[in-house]
Amino acid sequence: MKRSTIFFISLIIGISFFGLLLLQARIVSSMVKMRKEQFDETVLRALDRTSRDLERNETFRYLETVAAKMDYNADNLPEEIETQGVEQSLQLGDSLLQSTPFQVKTQVRQPSKAAKALTLIPSTTTSLDAANLRFQEFVKNAYLYQKGVLNEVIYTVLYNASEKDLRERIDFRLLDTNLRTELESGGITLNYHFCVLDAYGQEVYRCADYSEEGSGYTYTQTLFRNDPSQKMGLLRVHFPEMESYILGVASKMIPVLVFTIVLFITFCFTVWLIVRQKRDTEMKNDFINNMTHEFKTPISSISLAAQMLGDKSITKSEAMIDNLSGVIVNETKRLRYQVEKVLQMSLYERNNIRFNEKEIDANVVIDDVVKTFQLKVTQNGGSLTANLDAEDAAIYVDEMHFTNVIFNLMDNAVKYRRDDAPLQLSIATRTHGSHLVITVADNGIGIRHEDLKHIFDRFYRVHTGNQHDVKGFGLGLAYVKGMVELMHGTIKAESELGRGTKFIITLPLID
Repeated sequence: MKRSTIFFISLIIGISFFGLLLLQARIVSSMVKMRKEQFDETVLRALDRTSRDLERNETFRYLETVAAKMDYNADNLPEEIETQGVEQSLQLGDSLLQSTPFQVKTQVRQPSKAAKALTLIPSTTTSLDAANLRFQEFVKNAYLYQKGVLNEVIYTVLYNASEKDLRERIDFRLLDTNLRTELESGGITLNYHFCVLDAYGQEVYRCADYSEEGSGYTYTQTLFRNDPSQKMGLLRVHFPEMESYILGVASKMIPVLVFTIVLFITFCFTVWLIVRQKRDTEMKNDFINNMTHEFKTPISSISLAAQMLGDKSITKSEAMIDNLSGVIVNETKRLRYQVEKVLQMSLYERNNIRFNEKEIDANVVIDDVVKTFQLKVTQNGGSLTANLDAEDAAIYVDEMHFTNVIFNLMDNAVKYRRDDAPLQLSIATRTHGSHLVITVADNGIGIRHEDLKHIFDRFYRVHTGNQHDVKGFGLGLAYVKGMVELMHGTIKAESELGRGTKFIITLPLID
């Protein structure tokens, strides 16, 4: 599958996941908004009903007081006044409204006695019309009286009762009970705090645990709305747990969001694996191509030398035989080295590599490698310097693999030298605390910053396939890193394109 195809499919699926997450987020937002609006509506309705109940209770209490007074006055009226109540009502007419309220009310509230007064009307046929007119006049006057009494009661409740302090007008325990009942009837069982303020903002009452701290919400309701503005009150209710209540509706969507996110992460991981697998496949293909060329060259040289030695038509001198024999030996060593590198890397990947550790002096081993490698550097027009300044260089490692590590780093410096400047290769050792630091530096072509983090990956080469005149498997630095880690050490690379590369190895010293 082409990279463009993978990218296109990944882009479509990624956009789909993003759209799905966005849609779910909008659904959650709409649910939260709807829950908040429902909560606001329910609370405001409950506060309005509580306010009306408060005003109604005050009116009932006042009417009960008035009724008690009326009953008291009725019980103490003289008998002759009671028996003549209806006649006086018929005679007084509109002037009845100017009489003492409690006496007039008593006359009207005695329907049985009114019936007795009606017995005074003559029952003759000639007086029926007059009696009917007087009865209608009585009913009219009674209605006007009751209307006047009602207006008087309303006036008294609105103005006389409002003269009292809010502390006397409000039963705060009953207010709390009514508020809780109204909220529960609307399906709200959250804890709340409330306080009552007067028209000037001064606190009249505050519940013991009232607090507006936290992330809750506060609602207000005017009390005694029909009173003069300076006599009104203000009820303030705070819900400290409201935010968690509102957001609780979103908890139902959490599993859906979690599964969607898990699927999205799985998808991203799958795409990453596909891309990595494709990259590994490409690098393996490059590895096979490079290995073919690397093996083909020594095999061709060996085959050609063997043919010349076996060709009887060619006269062979002793020097020629020695030369052909040397070619066969050198190319055989080269071929063995390449095969050994592949085998060692294969064993390392399967954690089956043989690792025989022993105590060695790093300065001595490195000096032997420098002496062996000196000729190769000189033949390529370069120079090799060694500054083995570490006072203590005793380390516990596998000598063969340690030698191969140093050799690989120096061989890379020769391979990737610059054409416009002679190679300058240096190796140095120093002691840093309880560790030995080995530095291999050159003035070669360098490595780009984006390639630097991949140089220790298997099969990775800065220039792949045949695009570069230097052949290789892309296993050398991967092998180096693996061996250094098995030696309980670390390796890092510093490079600047066109200026050279430096490898720094840190290994623990023997205590």
